[in-house]
Amino acid sequence: MEKENVKYPISIALLLAAGGLVLIFFSVDFGTSFADFWLAKRGGADTGLYHIVIKSYIDSFLVAGGIIFGVSLLTAILIRLNIRSPRAK
Repeated sequence: MEKENVKYPISIALLLAAGGLVLIFFSVDFGTSFADFWLAKRGGADTGLYHIVIKSYIDSFLVAGGIIFGVSLLTAILIRLNIRSPRAK
């Protein structure tokens, strides 16, 4: 790839990496909000079950954020390396 054609994919990868970091750092807030919505929709639940739901939502956001961050960062690195050392034609 030429340097001019790479700015767009790298910027998208870095934006996705930032989104993954947001999911990771705010996973507690997002997970608690989703669990509160679940509780309101259900109309009430046992405390133990509510804590399990909170933990599940938090873990889901952590995993999703980690996957998005890792894949997008790896993509940005591989694109950048492909610029520096293009294959022989």
